[in-house]
Amino acid sequence: MLHIVLVNPEIPQNTGNIARTCAATGAKLHLIEPLGFELSDKYLKRAGLDYWHMMTYEVHPSWEAFLAAYPDARLHYATTKAPRDYCAASYGPDDFLVFGRETRGLDEALLAAHYDQCVRIPMRPDARSLNLSNSVAIVLYEALRQQGFPGLSGQGHLHHTEPVGEEWRDYV
Repeated sequence: MLHIVLVNPEIPQNTGNIARTCAATGAKLHLIEPLGFELSDKYLKRAGLDYWHMMTYEVHPSWEAFLAAYPDARLHYATTKAPRDYCAASYGPDDFLVFGRETRGLDEALLAAHYDQCVRIPMRPDARSLNLSNSVAIVLYEALRQQGFPGLSGQGHLHHTEPVGEEWRDYV
């Protein structure tokens, strides 16, 4: 399974949206403390809706504790300062996609130490960044696409019907 790592996330709604994305894709969520909210936060729960039971997550007390728990993790660091775009990276099925806090991103020293593992989402030069939950979804779905969307349904189905004359037809 792919892993999403949020380093010191600050906005509960973003983390809730990311939790929902993890639930829909089977990715595991890792939260690195300190967090800018409580896990019981109503905004966090509301953004994740009723998907919390479908996803798994771990809370790590620090970046160092996370690295100790996953010493062989293959990490991809998402940053606007990266040398290549996210589509140029090759993602494996157990990779970790690392994202920084909303206001400052990932620490410069961390990025400098792993510059060849950094990826960016292309955008206009005068745009500072994208929303964190949008960024996670963009990079995660590229990683899943490269693997053929394992375990995910590529086909939808209709749930509603309405009467048409004496026949019932699927309603879109």
